[in-house]
Amino acid sequence: MDTDKNGGYSNSRCPLCVRYVSVVNFLFAMKTVLTTSPDEAAAIIKRGGVVAFPTETVYGLGANIFDEKAVAKIFEAKRRPADNPLIAHISDISKIRTLATEVTENAEKFIQSFFPGPLTIVLAKSDAVPYIATAGLDTIGVRMPRFKLARRFIAACGVPVVAPSANLSGRPSPTTWQAVAEDLDGRIDCILQGDPTEIGLESTVVDCTGGTPLLLRQGAISLTQLQEVVPATKSYVPNSGEQPKSPGLRHKHYSPTAKVVILDDKCEISNLEVRSAYIGVNERGEQFQITRICRSAKEYASAVFEFFRECDRRGIKTIYCETVDETGIGSALMDRLRRAVES
Repeated sequence: MDTDKNGGYSNSRCPLCVRYVSVVNFLFAMKTVLTTSPDEAAAIIKRGGVVAFPTETVYGLGANIFDEKAVAKIFEAKRRPADNPLIAHISDISKIRTLATEVTENAEKFIQSFFPGPLTIVLAKSDAVPYIATAGLDTIGVRMPRFKLARRFIAACGVPVVAPSANLSGRPSPTTWQAVAEDLDGRIDCILQGDPTEIGLESTVVDCTGGTPLLLRQGAISLTQLQEVVPATKSYVPNSGEQPKSPGLRHKHYSPTAKVVILDDKCEISNLEVRSAYIGVNERGEQFQITRICRSAKEYASAVFEFFRECDRRGIKTIYCETVDETGIGSALMDRLRRAVES
């Protein structure tokens, strides 16, 4: 091996050394910073990095929406299909004007009623929004989180932050920063550490580009609540071959490694798997390795994704999930459970 002019070693004639240095450089380049400072995290966004951050729904994986290279890093880190659109997060309602060509009358009503909060509105995108963020669509979903740390972080970024959930695609969405690290440590630049999320399910998404608002994805804000603001609001019925305007509608989502089985409270389990778990609002007579009894559908929704992850950590083979009434957040919870079963 040759020495260089500074007395060190030159690896120009040693392919093995070249590979070693490349691997070391890669590992150092991908070291994920953990911080509780929104300003430190925002500085990474400004440098073109990607940062996981907490909201009231789930942890998101953010990048500057106007930086196409940074947005591409989100897809790479998550192994996310390129045809799955992202949602823009803002800290101030005035920022919507930089993202959308028009804020419709119905959209204005929803903004006044639910921003900041767990609602995403879909609008016609402006030319400033790159198509990589919208999966080629002419629309963009916009949300203003209620969680104060999220808004402080986004405000410090100085730009809207596009962000899907901060997990590997298909996995249960992360509701703690530790769950983010479980999936993405070494794959992203930074994790902004905050408290566990309050709601635990992704935001409600409503399409406001047409005359009739369409509920695309269920969340903590229910169809009934939307109809109280705009009575004409309806649930979206997918058309064959149509590309959805919201994430969470097409690809594999919310799935633990364990098999998910949905039970009603009268269904008996035959041939109970030894390594099994149960989550619901009612006690059951079977002996499960892990059991989580929730006091309400709201608590159930908040707990379910972390419960899925804990089951995977402990090698559970089958997770039994109790049904709940499909009212309020119970409707969104059942949507996520069914998608976990389908995957």
